[in-house]
Amino acid sequence: MREERRTKIIEQALASGRSLLTPQECVELLSLYGIPLPPSLLAKTSSEATEMAAKLGFPVVLKIASDDIVHKSDVGGVRVGINSKEELEMVYAEIMASVKKNCPGARIEGVLVQPMIKGVQEVIVGIKRDPSFGPVVLLGLGGVWVELLRDVSLRICPVARDDVLEMLKELKGYPLLNGYRGSKPVDLEALIDLTLKVSQLALDLPALSEMDLNPVMLQEQGKGCIAVDYRMIITKPEVD
Repeated sequence: MREERRTKIIEQALASGRSLLTPQECVELLSLYGIPLPPSLLAKTSSEATEMAAKLGFPVVLKIASDDIVHKSDVGGVRVGINSKEELEMVYAEIMASVKKNCPGARIEGVLVQPMIKGVQEVIVGIKRDPSFGPVVLLGLGGVWVELLRDVSLRICPVARDDVLEMLKELKGYPLLNGYRGSKPVDLEALIDLTLKVSQLALDLPALSEMDLNPVMLQEQGKGCIAVDYRMIITKPEVD
């Protein structure tokens, strides 16, 4: 069943000429592998977004939903920490205006409404398909660690539990995950499990050329982790 569903999702996207999977397609594929995600609802109007936020509970996050926009935050398409109906209505209008200004030709489906997820630390888990080695898994700390310091570790898929442990220990920021200077240690077992699932997903989907789970919010030890944002890019696999 899982194989049939994932194949159908990829084939439909390729048949429509898309390389960027929709948020809904990403959610379905990631859910098939048991990767923890926050609830995510698509709103086509400001009033729909308000109703959904009330159901999820404030504070919430709004993200533009568009197949034509890869990096949402770069065009003003993401806002976090929205605490009220009034603020949401204002932010919805600001997001729409910003996206239309920065990406005038983009097709906009609406906005995704998600609960605001907090964690002890942020990490990135990703996949990049190398033409020689196949899928390579990336693991690193989020925020400035990955953007400025490039504090990441790489391994060719498949990876085992010991491989992921080695990757974590290679990170300069690894002490932060273990409760550095009074901070709370994170749930490393949940992060290891998520990384193993990502590795298997990459092996099962030869069309997957690139994927980012960024950020993955790490909770306290024993409380899991959640992939808050996600991006998946596909290409038609070459036939030998």
